[in-house]
Amino acid sequence: MFDVQFEKLTMTDRDNFARVVNQLLAHTFLPVDTYDMQEGVTRVNKDYLFVERNFELFQDYFSCAGFRLERDSGYGVIYLTSGYEGNRARFDKITTLIVYALRLIYEEEREKLTLTKEVIITTGDLVHKLINLGVFRRKPANAALHSSLVTLSRFRIIEKLEGIWEAADTRFLILPTILFVVSNEQISNMYRLIDDGSEQVSLEEADISPDEEAYTAAGAGSAAHDESEEEQEDEYEEAE
Repeated sequence: MFDVQFEKLTMTDRDNFARVVNQLLAHTFLPVDTYDMQEGVTRVNKDYLFVERNFELFQDYFSCAGFRLERDSGYGVIYLTSGYEGNRARFDKITTLIVYALRLIYEEEREKLTLTKEVIITTGDLVHKLINLGVFRRKPANAALHSSLVTLSRFRIIEKLEGIWEAADTRFLILPTILFVVSNEQISNMYRLIDDGSEQVSLEEADISPDEEAYTAAGAGSAAHDESEEEQEDEYEEAE
């Protein structure tokens, strides 16, 4: 059946099919909206529309490899899930707690949303939320914060609008994909992480195929700054 339907695609659509398949395998999530950095506006993601038009074709393709292609039209999110352990990312504890905080922020702001499904916050807002929750006594180290946010950006859970990730005034979007990374049940279970000393926690809903550890290591090493930790803390205090 897949072969028959695939043959009906134009050459251009076949190329798009292969490209979007690779995007989903690399990023897991495909949101309906994407932010245009140059224009400073949110636009409809053409790749999302392409998958929506050919949803059964994509489903058939991924099912052969043991993946399930899911769709939530209400929030405009298409994503992959898998029952195979090897296709699950294992986030370190800091990244997991950041996901937890982002989900809480999104829930708090969701009722205020009107035309958009994204929530805009700053890195400073996130750090203060983590401190107020009692997760950290002080802001995480720059390298750890940068690495975690780069990782979550890669998986299309957040999207940067401007600045460098670890700067207090850097603005970014929390995408509705956050709702599909952490279930309501997991959000309750995550309270234990605040007092848990384990170094890694598996997010059951994060079904991802690339090597997560290698990626986060690259992200942490990609931005070096001369500012001392005390100077960075002052920056967060001023932002507050």
